Amino acid sequence: MARQRIIQAVNDALIEEMARDPKVILFGEDVEIGLFGDTRSLHAKFGPARVRNTPISENLLTGMAVGAAAAGYRVIAHLMFANFIYTGFDSIANQAAKLRFMTGGQLRLPITYIAVYGGGKSIAAQHSDTPYPLLMNLGGINVVVPSSPADAKGLLKASIRNDNPTFFLQAGGRGGEQGEVPEGEYLTPLGQAEVKRGGTDATIVAIGAMLRPALRAAESLQKESGLSVEVVDPRSLVPLDEATILASVAKTGRLVVVDEARDRCSAASHIAAVVCDKGFASLRAPVKRVTVADVAMPYAPSLEKLVFPDTQRIAAAVTEVMQYGRS
Repeated sequence: MARQRIIQAVNDALIEEMARDPKVILFGEDVEIGLFGDTRSLHAKFGPARVRNTPISENLLTGMAVGAAAAGYRVIAHLMFANFIYTGFDSIANQAAKLRFMTGGQLRLPITYIAVYGGGKSIAAQHSDTPYPLLMNLGGINVVVPSSPADAKGLLKASIRNDNPTFFLQAGGRGGEQGEVPEGEYLTPLGQAEVKRGGTDATIVAIGAMLRPALRAAESLQKESGLSVEVVDPRSLVPLDEATILASVAKTGRLVVVDEARDRCSAASHIAAVVCDKGFASLRAPVKRVTVADVAMPYAPSLEKLVFPDTQRIAAAVTEVMQYGRS
């Protein structure tokens, strides 16, 4: 095991996959200089035929991705910020998500879109959205949200090798977080959640960067109240590992879902609905969601902090669900 930052793990995954398969190509905004660090050195290693900057035109970028994938390439399209998904959405929603179905499986579209999502770095409303609910609703797009360097590497490699369009979403401002990364070849399967912390009193499902405050909340509740809180990281939202989440709720009877998306129609809303539909008999309390308010992300750090899920809000939600039916 080696300790790496998330951004280093992503960079390693890109290098390994491009070295393994000459059909893997990368293009996007500022990928040649590696502005975020995740594509650094790739242009020098693999040359302009496989690593290329595009104009700042997301509609062009996403259209190119569909065309190149249909022509036989394994495409990595770097969109920089997740907000830019909106300006490239036509080719994503009307082409990438639908063409395999519309051609009866004749077309494969192995596209991995990379984008940085979320707040926490005061980069204002047009660079701080968490738009994976839009992607989850399309019906033909995989969505993965890693929470650690190990999963960032494993999920990215699995995404690139997948024959369907996949969004690999990195948390903004948290690429410097460190963790143990296995050495050698390994993949993290899409659609396989992981129980990060065992527990018996309540379940927290924490998406992406929300895992760290969720683990801190679980630890503080253990110390202060003696509560045993299980923490589940879904790792991918499409496909979603419903079985692991339902098994955890069957054990604890209580669920809090922590999500960096805005509350209305969030991933948290979908997970809550799945548990209410398929695990209702296990529930001993209402499902609680800890999310971002239905507002644009503020620029000011003090205001951004107010709308962002944190350890205190997560702990308060768990404390609230513990008021129901505890024997």
